[in-house]
Amino acid sequence: MAAMAMVSTLFFAWGFLTCLNDILIPHLKNIFDLNYAEVMLVQFAFFSSYFVFSFPAGRIVEWLGYKRAMVTGLLTMACGALLFVPAAAIPAFPLFLTALIVLAAGMTVLQTSANPYVAILGPARTASSRLNLTQGFNSLGTTLAPWFGSWLILGAAALTVNEDTMHAMNSAQLHAYRVQQAATVKLPYVGLSVALIVLAVIVGMFKLPVIEYGEAHGHTTESVWQHRRLVLGAVAIFVYVGAEVAIGSLMTNYFSRREIGNMSLASAAWYLQFYWGGAMLGRFAGSALLQRLRTQKLLAFNAAIAAILVIVSMLTFGHWAMWTLIAVGLFNSIMFPSIFTLAIAGLGPLTGKASGLLVAAIVGGAIVPELQGVLADHIGIHHAFVLPVLCYAYIVYYALRGAATSSSLER
Repeated sequence: MAAMAMVSTLFFAWGFLTCLNDILIPHLKNIFDLNYAEVMLVQFAFFSSYFVFSFPAGRIVEWLGYKRAMVTGLLTMACGALLFVPAAAIPAFPLFLTALIVLAAGMTVLQTSANPYVAILGPARTASSRLNLTQGFNSLGTTLAPWFGSWLILGAAALTVNEDTMHAMNSAQLHAYRVQQAATVKLPYVGLSVALIVLAVIVGMFKLPVIEYGEAHGHTTESVWQHRRLVLGAVAIFVYVGAEVAIGSLMTNYFSRREIGNMSLASAAWYLQFYWGGAMLGRFAGSALLQRLRTQKLLAFNAAIAAILVIVSMLTFGHWAMWTLIAVGLFNSIMFPSIFTLAIAGLGPLTGKASGLLVAAIVGGAIVPELQGVLADHIGIHHAFVLPVLCYAYIVYYALRGAATSSSLER
């Protein structure tokens, strides 16, 4: 119980920092006068790091063990958060992307160690329930982050100007405007860096149950690619993270549009807490429901309802369009931990490598939002949400067919 409580704080930390990207996107879009495809490079840089660093992270966990890998991940995240200070002082969009890459590299190490640690910390039959519970604290972080970010970053920024006014500025005026707007990022990220360092020290001193990597996973020469349920599960993680991040990333700009919410960016960002708050409530409820219901059935139901809600949002305007999209968060809730535990079930010695593959699949959070940004530039933000609908449709397939297949391609 004590170990679960300690590890849950790590889930909270990476959820909080991941969701702050949803606040950075409208803020940086205005500062640097970017289109949707360009500003979605924020998520592309952040989530691509999962793909690049997931397999090295697996090696780090194997080399250092779970606890020291968690500390390493936290300290790397702290360095990434500090890099926001020079990025805002210059200010330069490529430097913001660099800071996000370092931050995400640390988060990759943290996820690669913490997710399988929770899964093997108790009985295998309750692994999905246990991971849903800790993911609930991840969602608590994502729920609080929009309030924190809209107040300290968007709310503290000076009055923004429109594109025509920015284009009329000379280079000195434009630089001064960007410095002034970007300055609101400094204090929050310095504070977060300090908090991450403190958390790293606490985790380092905490007596977590020792589960050696080799003891937990054993050794095998078998390939993870032989296991159909795992491979299809990696695709499911890819599309799930992509859909969730794409919706959260564009929600602030979507709600600020005249035909949807007709509000300022700061006001629109405030509604993000309901999207992520729904995910938090759903995960705590899901942790209890999964003690009684089959994981596959609940996953299929949630994915189908999420797809329907996005379709309704695309076909309506005003409050209907807003609240149906917000409600998707509730049904997103159990998807990641459920897919994760279904994909690694029964893999034994391959569990460590399988975890690395699933964390690499989080790169969907880079690809899908970028594609949706391109769609938004070409067909409009309202209709661009067709992409998450397709993602949820695949998850329904995985829950009903993919996860029910034999684990091995050889059988």
